[in-house]
Amino acid sequence: MSGRFAPRTTRTTVRGGHAGVPAGVPRPVRGGGDGPARVREWVPEGALDLGLVLGPLRRGPGDPTFRAMPDGSVWRASLTPVGPGTLRVSAVPGGGAVRGEAWGPGGEWLLERLPDLLGASDEPEAFVPRHRVVAMARHRRPGLRLTRTGLVLESLIPSILEQKVTTDEAYRAWRLLVRKFGEPAPGPAAGGRLWVMPAARTWALIPSWEWHRAGVDNKRASTILRAVRVAGRMEEAVGMGPEEARARLEVVPGIGPWTSAETVQRSHGAADAVTVGDLHLPGIVGWALAGDRGADDAVMLELLAPYAGQRHRAARLILLSGRVPERRAPRMRRGDIGAL
Repeated sequence: MSGRFAPRTTRTTVRGGHAGVPAGVPRPVRGGGDGPARVREWVPEGALDLGLVLGPLRRGPGDPTFRAMPDGSVWRASLTPVGPGTLRVSAVPGGGAVRGEAWGPGGEWLLERLPDLLGASDEPEAFVPRHRVVAMARHRRPGLRLTRTGLVLESLIPSILEQKVTTDEAYRAWRLLVRKFGEPAPGPAAGGRLWVMPAARTWALIPSWEWHRAGVDNKRASTILRAVRVAGRMEEAVGMGPEEARARLEVVPGIGPWTSAETVQRSHGAADAVTVGDLHLPGIVGWALAGDRGADDAVMLELLAPYAGQRHRAARLILLSGRVPERRAPRMRRGDIGAL
């Protein structure tokens, strides 16, 4: 270690990384209190890494809507347009197929969109590496695909919570609010009860003191309240292209380029929606591609220009490469307004 501080894991590097799905052999799961599971099997074209594809959907290791299990499966609880649903995704032993099992009113909706969730609408073959570090990361991670959830609010709200605070603060707020105001997910428990995030009306009725207890300042809480008041218009953005969708999201005061990019990366599988305004990403990209740890957004965009149309994918591969500059300054101080 040449500097005073060791390389650190930040929210930025976690976004580009792996969900940590343990290796193992999937086991059959019996349906819970909501009846037997609906089942669908799908065969992807080419390699597919569940942890890499679904990892960006997890908001911290304690995310109540996401579980990565020792048997290699991934569980997600979602609030779909037709109601809450639980989805378990696992690799089929002895073949290249993926098995989806779903419970609840939204189960069928989730299974219909299973291929898109696992990157079927993504085009990784269109990506051409222009730097050695990017090429090596792509070679080591052939199963990387960009997920497309088809749901806006479930990515927008936690992205707003992550604005200008530490990882721990954002993940804690999401965890507390979902567990207190969400509802138990349908189907069997996945190593602990999963929770479905609150509906738009429920978010709108959360009292001010509950935001305070969760450590969410008035600016972020007000942005969420403005977004859920036009929830229908927000969800309509799924039918738009990524740039049109971002423009619609940014009409809401408090939602800027950083938040809209973080949202459409997940809801739309937007391969070119590079995140600007991030505290760490420009320095990481600058360091990996040009040895410039002091790079700003303008320098980052210039370095990523050869990847036009695929800049988000290039940034994720850079994050996966592990080429992160050593930290030279103290960590951002964690705040907790709930303790005031």
